[in-house]
Amino acid sequence: MQEIIVSANEAGQRFDKLLAKYLNEAPKSFIYKMLRKKNIVLNGKKATGNEKLAVGDSVKLFLADETIEKFSKISIAHTNKKLDILYEDEHVLLINKPVGMLSQKAEAKDESLVEHIISYMLESGELTEAELRKFKPSICNRLDRNTSGLIVAGKSLVGLQVMGELFKERSIKKYYRCLVSGKVSEKQYIKGYLKKDEATNKVTVSQNEVPDSLPIETEYEPIWANDFCTLLEVHLITGRTHQIRAHLASQKHPIIGDYKYGNRRINDSFKEKYKLQSQLLHAYRLEMPELAGELENLSNKQFVAPLPSLFEKIANAEKR
Repeated sequence: MQEIIVSANEAGQRFDKLLAKYLNEAPKSFIYKMLRKKNIVLNGKKATGNEKLAVGDSVKLFLADETIEKFSKISIAHTNKKLDILYEDEHVLLINKPVGMLSQKAEAKDESLVEHIISYMLESGELTEAELRKFKPSICNRLDRNTSGLIVAGKSLVGLQVMGELFKERSIKKYYRCLVSGKVSEKQYIKGYLKKDEATNKVTVSQNEVPDSLPIETEYEPIWANDFCTLLEVHLITGRTHQIRAHLASQKHPIIGDYKYGNRRINDSFKEKYKLQSQLLHAYRLEMPELAGELENLSNKQFVAPLPSLFEKIANAEKR
């Protein structure tokens, strides 16, 4: 028999969700069968699985240790990757992600920011391997592999839930910096529709709605501009796949270094001149709304991630 005492990181979720995390290799049918047979009980009583958990609840598993071990596999990656942490408290981490790092795994063998965060928390003692059976820290927003900048991670269930909901509701204002080809003389607000092709992982933007398309809104203004290129600050109002890259390209201002949506000739010239290997797009600033409760200390705060050194070097050199 094993007993789990529900902590703050497990409270508030359905009982069956916790069991699915703890017995992550077990079929759902097995979990519900064990509940029906009272081999798994909540606070000493038979449970259905849809109960909401509270701090201090007792979960007892009347199962052989071998069975629990068989159905409870934890993959732990000790990456020891040094993170550029811009802010940290007990609930959240704000990280300046470098170009080339995955936000989340694309394949099982991948190492992503999520694994680096878990490794960081294990090394610092804020998380134990046993706790990973019930709760896994993760990220609340994502960036493309070759886009750098601010990512928010939840260290606790409260951090994950609250920040995830804020991003979903678009309550957090997201600003990017990018270097685009051509001259942008004034602030612009543009709308359109974006459609993704799953086979090519590429999106198209149109002015009119088409089947399976989603509405998009983007606002941008020049920080400086010349006849050849412009450094933009972009307010990402909606957050769709490749939205900034495709939307700016549809306005004849593709991001420099972006071979998927950009100008190959221009990109090749920057690659030769600066050894540039990725698009010059950086998640630069987050502006938090007014918050209460556990995340009150983030209320109305702004966070800025400095530009990568190569981006800053290119921007300074091209400003003329």
